[in-house]
Amino acid sequence: MDVVPSQSDKSLKVVVQVGQESGLRRPNPSPQVRGAPAIALVGCLSLAVELQAGAGGPGLAALVAFVRDKLSFLVTARPTAVNMARAARDLADAAAREAEREGATEEAVRERVIRCAEDMLEKDLRDNRSIGDLGARHLLEQVAPSGGKVTVLTHCNTGALATAGYGTALGVIRSLHSLGRLEHAFCTETRPYNQGARLTAFELVYEQIPATLIADSMVAAAVAHRGVSAVVVGADRVVANGDTANKVGTYQLAIVAKHHGIPFYVAAPSSSCDLRLETGKEIIIEERPAQELTDVNGVRIAAPGIGVWNPAFDVTPHDLITGGIITELGVFAPEELRAALTTTISSRNGTLDGPQM
Repeated sequence: MDVVPSQSDKSLKVVVQVGQESGLRRPNPSPQVRGAPAIALVGCLSLAVELQAGAGGPGLAALVAFVRDKLSFLVTARPTAVNMARAARDLADAAAREAEREGATEEAVRERVIRCAEDMLEKDLRDNRSIGDLGARHLLEQVAPSGGKVTVLTHCNTGALATAGYGTALGVIRSLHSLGRLEHAFCTETRPYNQGARLTAFELVYEQIPATLIADSMVAAAVAHRGVSAVVVGADRVVANGDTANKVGTYQLAIVAKHHGIPFYVAAPSSSCDLRLETGKEIIIEERPAQELTDVNGVRIAAPGIGVWNPAFDVTPHDLITGGIITELGVFAPEELRAALTTTISSRNGTLDGPQM
């Protein structure tokens, strides 16, 4: 994955270069692509690369089965995030529908899947910009209605390096900065894999957004003593009652925000919403290798024999999401989410009822 500046709008963009099978392997302890939207997009685009090279078939039935099997394998790699499962379902359905058309050909099925994957990329970028702008306006109305600047704290990486571009929670910060209303941003290092220190800090510096990196253990002190106006984080899955799964450490941020009386926002595309699950207790939480905690740059620092628990995500209860859930369709209170998304998506002949293939 290469990070390059866009010549058109001076924003940070990600160029993903993949070959056959490269995007269809189960993530290893050192993933090169991360972020729920980016993983879904790279997975689908990797399949597009294979189809462009002539993989699958011969015959329509064999080609559709090839598409479905490849996508089904990829879904198993990321159980907590819903984006990959939903993208896989949509892509597999598109292949099946095209194959059922009168006069269908293998070439037409391949072209349909490739076009759908490219459309997903473009839609994610549009959705991210909407999330950023809607979230920025809502946040300003809540914490600075009479004008002035705000200070925002965020967690993990939710920017161009985790999406098709622009970002979700980091997109809100980006939009606030573009409006001239951002005083400062704080980003956590996000232990143990340090996505905040390695990725978010890079994006903030690249965009010349005033920002400070802090350790995860400093968030309460930062909120108490550094004038933080709001907390904005992303999400890998949002369920029907508004509970959200996000990078581990998010839950404690929500508790800190609640204690200090500042709004806590979750920014995520509607593709991250899974109305099939009623509460966060039903979300499968992925666990990562112990070495992420015991080792630093390949050198063990923890005492041999110590036990390790390393969940990649935690679940934030909906009643702690006091600012709202920011989607490309609007900003909703957790209790409003199900009805709002169901109404909006249904009017567009879509569904958020579950990602099963």
